[in-house]
Amino acid sequence: MAADSEVRNPVGLVNSPTRMQWRFAKDRMAAMLVRVGGMSVIFAVTLIFFYLLWIVLPLFKGASMDEAGQYPLPGSPDRASLLWSIEEQAEVGLRVSADGRLVFFELDSGAVRQTHDLGVELSAASEVDQAKGLFAVLATDGRVQLLRQRYVSSYPGSGQRIITPRLEFPYGDEGLELAPGSALAVRDSSDTLTLGAVNGTTLMLKRYAKSTSFLDDSISLEETANLVLSLPRAIDQIIIEPLQEWLYAFNYASGEIYFYDIRRLPAAVLVETLSSGADTRLTAATLLAGGISLITASSDGRLRQWFPLRDAQGSYRLRQIRSFARSGQGPVRALLAEHSRRGFMSLGESGAVGVYYATSERRLMQRRWDGLAWQGGAVAPRAKRMLLESDRGRVHVIALDNEHPEVSWKALWGKIWYESYPGPDYIWQSSAANSDFEPKFSLSPLSFGTLKAAFYAMLFAVPLAIGGAIFTAYFMSPQLRQMVKPTIEVMEALPTVILGFLAGLWLAPFVENYLPGIFLLLVFVPLAMPITGWLWGRLPSRLRQGIRPGWEPVILILPLVLAGGLALLLSKPLELAWFGGSMPHWLDNTLGIDFDQRNSLVVGLAMGFAVIPTIFSIAEDAIFSVPKQLTQGSLALGASPWQTLVRVVLPTASPGIFSALMIGMGRAVGETMIVLMATGNTPIMDFNIFEGFRTLSANIAVEMPESEVGSTHFRILFLAGLVLFLFTFAFNTVAEVVRQRLRVKYSNL
Repeated sequence: MAADSEVRNPVGLVNSPTRMQWRFAKDRMAAMLVRVGGMSVIFAVTLIFFYLLWIVLPLFKGASMDEAGQYPLPGSPDRASLLWSIEEQAEVGLRVSADGRLVFFELDSGAVRQTHDLGVELSAASEVDQAKGLFAVLATDGRVQLLRQRYVSSYPGSGQRIITPRLEFPYGDEGLELAPGSALAVRDSSDTLTLGAVNGTTLMLKRYAKSTSFLDDSISLEETANLVLSLPRAIDQIIIEPLQEWLYAFNYASGEIYFYDIRRLPAAVLVETLSSGADTRLTAATLLAGGISLITASSDGRLRQWFPLRDAQGSYRLRQIRSFARSGQGPVRALLAEHSRRGFMSLGESGAVGVYYATSERRLMQRRWDGLAWQGGAVAPRAKRMLLESDRGRVHVIALDNEHPEVSWKALWGKIWYESYPGPDYIWQSSAANSDFEPKFSLSPLSFGTLKAAFYAMLFAVPLAIGGAIFTAYFMSPQLRQMVKPTIEVMEALPTVILGFLAGLWLAPFVENYLPGIFLLLVFVPLAMPITGWLWGRLPSRLRQGIRPGWEPVILILPLVLAGGLALLLSKPLELAWFGGSMPHWLDNTLGIDFDQRNSLVVGLAMGFAVIPTIFSIAEDAIFSVPKQLTQGSLALGASPWQTLVRVVLPTASPGIFSALMIGMGRAVGETMIVLMATGNTPIMDFNIFEGFRTLSANIAVEMPESEVGSTHFRILFLAGLVLFLFTFAFNTVAEVVRQRLRVKYSNL
């Protein structure tokens, strides 16, 4: 007989106090491990969220500026400054003054490094190519000299970097003859050089064809156009855009802009004359980086952006795209454009400096220096430093912190009117071949593509997965269920990269070649099932009784295969008879519906195939887990199997079915490889099932390896990841709330 302290359990094992204590200890240890594991998962997810937030938050940091120093004008303080420039490392500056002196100086201290005297009086100067350091000066005798500033970095024995400036004359030190004038504009390209000067109402233009010697790289010029134009009013400033197609002339007093077409010199055509506004005068104008957009400032403090666009007749017109908030700084004396971004600074007569960004259409910040009026200045190529000349003959060096001016709520989610586009639109285009490209960072088409991919995938997967789960759990025989359920669950183990590979290389061409057959499948396959059932009911009972209950799906295999084969067999004849031999071309030419080979239909089929096992497995478990006493009680009360299914089984299993749908939706939203390989990855907003799209996850996978760490592009990709994280979090939260409510509602069944 067992001791009093021992208890024999129903299966005959002895439960001693020691054994019971060990069992309780294991239970507590298991509970602790589960608790620690759950908390670790929550902590990891929270950590991911805050890491994404830490990377993204600098995007929304505002701009700031601080004065880093000031000193007297280097060179000739009593002569007017015609041009300022800063080298790339923001250590050396250049001042060109009216007495023909070019002074290189240290930006921080103002100490003069070099002085070059051209030996002539100058009346105007102009930037030619900031990237190449090329600029031009106009002498009072009407000659134009083109000069290039170069900077050589060296590291002597001390290891400290020393930047040595050099001055070059790429077209010779004698200059080119033009005409005396008060304003100058010069543009240079690989094969063309255009010069322009203004004297009152007279505009002089010269164009040269360039050729480079293969032997010594010397450049020779051949004059191809020499034109003198008489303008309606005296001109204060002219600008030639970098492609040498358009010329802008400005009369400040009247506020008029003259827009000329100079593509076919010696013929120059006045396209139109525009006014900056009633009772206002122009005070400054400049081209933004890239040379497409023109920024003008008027006496009322208003800033406007313009660029050429085609009208309904196909002719170019200068169009005002946007205006910026009034600066509150009075008249603007000068505008300074950044070298590689669409940012610019306004310098006011009241000492105010405003920092703007054109694409995001906002003023980033403004600061005022009381008692000063700015005369001009320059921005460093990397926009980290800026120098300003005041009316008191001093240079103020300004340190700028403006890392991500492209980002705003409107730029990320709203419609933006980008340069050369016919109107505002949602566009994602993060990079291009040229350095003057205007980045387009709209997340709207990517978010739309993510939801579009999930919608078409669920449209294909949900009916099949839920219908299959209902039949497998409720009607199918146990023996057949033991074969079908594991087979479908094994589908989930297929790598999505394989599915994407097959979808892109096999399924997409197949769908294009058999497009009518694909649509016939949607009709023939569903019809095959009731027709087969009707025919089955007409067979002799002796044959029908040979199939055991729950094995009916085996009968459907052959009819479904025949229906699918018939649909594909009829595809080509129908395409020849009704669609001119090609349904994709018929859709495009007749209905105006664009067709891409890798489109939403292909993604829906491939991703739906990947999502089906997830939805099926969870929904089938939920339906199969409905207590048998509920179904048996319903049947005993006289309900039919279908009534029992609809009114008892499905309501009871609805929390699990809904969870299956939301988990499948979450997987479809986050899917990467299938949409990456089976779509054209075009970030467009069109619900057309025959066009592609780009999703947030695919965009991150494609562009993250190419982005510069810490750049705006890099951080916006992390923002896309954060948006995707919030998408899935929202879906899962909604799923859990609805599941709990359904569980409470049907808990009494």
